[in-house]
Amino acid sequence: MFRSNNIAARVFERQIVTPAPGTNIHRVRRFYENLVPSCTIYDVECPDHSFRKFTDDGQYLITFSRNHQDLIVYRPTWLSFSCKEEDCDTHDLPFKAKRFESFFTQLYCVQLASGSEFIYKDFFLYIESNHFGLFATSTTQIHDAPAAGGAIQGVPYIEKITFHLVRLEDGVILDERVFRNDYVNLAHGMGVFLYDDLLAIVSLRYQTIHILQIRDSGNLVDVRAIGEYCREDDELFLNSNYQRIQDLKKKFYFHFQDYVDLIIWKVQFLDRHHLLIKFGSVDGGMARNADHHPALFAVYNMETTDIIAFYQNSAEELYFLFEQFCDHFHAMSKYSLNVNFISSHSNNIHALEQLRCNRNKATSFSQFVKKMLVSLPLSCQSQSPSPYFDQYLFRFDEKLISATDRPRQSTDHPIKFIARRPPYSVKFKIKAGPEAGSTDSRTKKICSFLFHPILPLALSVQHTSFLQPSVVNIHFRR
Repeated sequence: MFRSNNIAARVFERQIVTPAPGTNIHRVRRFYENLVPSCTIYDVECPDHSFRKFTDDGQYLITFSRNHQDLIVYRPTWLSFSCKEEDCDTHDLPFKAKRFESFFTQLYCVQLASGSEFIYKDFFLYIESNHFGLFATSTTQIHDAPAAGGAIQGVPYIEKITFHLVRLEDGVILDERVFRNDYVNLAHGMGVFLYDDLLAIVSLRYQTIHILQIRDSGNLVDVRAIGEYCREDDELFLNSNYQRIQDLKKKFYFHFQDYVDLIIWKVQFLDRHHLLIKFGSVDGGMARNADHHPALFAVYNMETTDIIAFYQNSAEELYFLFEQFCDHFHAMSKYSLNVNFISSHSNNIHALEQLRCNRNKATSFSQFVKKMLVSLPLSCQSQSPSPYFDQYLFRFDEKLISATDRPRQSTDHPIKFIARRPPYSVKFKIKAGPEAGSTDSRTKKICSFLFHPILPLALSVQHTSFLQPSVVNIHFRR
């Protein structure tokens, strides 16, 4: 790796030294130690939107209107301004340069929802190979719904859920898929998983996994449905072999009811043929926190319709597979290069050391295993590929900020990003909210961080209440 921390020396060394095979990209990412978002524009003047995320290739910034009915897409640009002074770095930025429009150009605004429907702001999936975006709109959730037509008792329903496939280049809606009187858990994308061109949507209410293919033409095409029946002729087979099936039930009678009471909670692709399915009780599937509910995991082969592995949520074997092969559970897209460098405890020694430290602190290993396996199946596209979350390059407080796409409790203190290599200096700081801090300590403040996957550019968005506008800061390299 580089022998000097000076960026000019690094550029010169890059020209004359051939890196070891397979290390070229890692070597280039070392430049991010020098190129950091060290300048902040506080409380920038910007549209009153709900900011979702940058796409994984950095081409688009996804936002929604405050009424959650319009999709507004921006193209990240780079700040440019003229300076007539000799030392421009010591001068404050011009007023026009401190505006949102200096960093982002609006491409279009398209209406996805109308009437009683609203865009589900936590849900967005990016199909990088085609620059498609998948969005969801829905009506309000109805509780205490009667279980009719094969629906599960205790699961609410939503009158209409619509998935919209949008070409992000120009905002054209290419296709839609509607689920009526159903329930799909869209919180943080838990009920939907994307793997290359395959899409899995879990109907909790009717206990069906819908597998769709996203064609290059922009069509959503049904591949199969996994639920009460897994093959097209299953219903015929079961009806013609009724007595045989009844005999099979008797052989595991004492455990059969336990399995019957299970419902599908969540699913993810492991590859194009295998799914990891999580089962549990109805109460656990609808709870905000399912940590204390028993759960089971199954590895299911869609082609053969066989369950090839079955684990309890305390299975040490599954935990050690997750520890050693975490990246495989993320099921990375073959089209995206940036996401292949997201730090995990199976590819980063620092993340592994932190995991083992937490494991050693745990009072019970079995409880630690359960706590770790709660995250399975993993949510799709839930981590930022920004190099500033690369734990080979930087160290930071993961209680305050991390690559995981989740809002966090806001703090009035700047979050430090410290170099992993000597002299272990603070490379830059990120602070959400007003520059002087909050004047009302009683108000609960939540913040989100949106890091560009390539540029030294980030947004921090601090929320106080639904009625008040968010405080948006832009962090960039000047």
